[in-house]
Amino acid sequence: MRTRLLRYFIRFLSVLPLPMLRGTGRVIGWLAYRIPNRERENARVNIELCFPDLNEKEKDALLRATLKENAITLLEMPSVWYGNTESWLRRLDMGRVPDEIRELMSRGKGVVVAMPHLGNFEISAHFFGSIGKATGLYRPPRKEGLESVMLEGRNRPGQNRMVPTDRHGIKALYEALANGELIVILPDQQPKSEKGAVFAPFFGVPALTMTLVNRFARKTGAPVYFISFVRTGGRPEYRVIGHLAEAAIADRDAQLAATELNAGVEKLARQYLSQYQWPYRRFRAQPDGSNPYAKR
Repeated sequence: MRTRLLRYFIRFLSVLPLPMLRGTGRVIGWLAYRIPNRERENARVNIELCFPDLNEKEKDALLRATLKENAITLLEMPSVWYGNTESWLRRLDMGRVPDEIRELMSRGKGVVVAMPHLGNFEISAHFFGSIGKATGLYRPPRKEGLESVMLEGRNRPGQNRMVPTDRHGIKALYEALANGELIVILPDQQPKSEKGAVFAPFFGVPALTMTLVNRFARKTGAPVYFISFVRTGGRPEYRVIGHLAEAAIADRDAQLAATELNAGVEKLARQYLSQYQWPYRRFRAQPDGSNPYAKR
């Protein structure tokens, strides 16, 4: 019953006009700033850690904007999942990003796409479906019933395929690269354990960072391309930003490669700081065993 209600609610959100969803998101973000909650405190800790040079007024302004932008992203997701692909593509200022990705694909080794939690990353399902076949790695959500809805939306454009974070999913990604296709990984999730991960700086703070992107790049020779889909506040409504990773991302030194991975994410995030997922506990594992969020 609960799962069915969740699906109905998501469907309801999917048919609401985007201006209404964004207005509602700003209200929710304002309430999240005013009312004590874990997301607000997580974002506050992250901003304090990553931007020590900002004064208190600047940090507070970034916190307020972050909570509003993250709420908007959340409310927009059902519209993306169930929306028409052509309609969503018309909302994008793609720049040279599609041409750059197609040129990389023409080399025949596939492309590892690193897509951080910046802006509305769900739009990627429509975008990649318009370029070629893409296989994405995902971690099943905790909320019961949400996984089927999420996969239904992400797979709708037809050429996209989502695989779980297990050995079968990893095998499917290697096969996709061997076929010259795209694989999509969210590089700024903290790994569940230190196995297959190293500590590397992110905005100057040690962050447990996956080595998976490095393994794909090193073993297959596939280039790594960073990409995000951010709101512009005008028309077109979203902008696709991206850049090719430096050669160090395929280095045999896992820590050097992880440092380049985080630098690539940071380069995108600095362009639209408030649209980054600052409420996420990115630094909960530290080399000395401490947890900066525990005291909150």
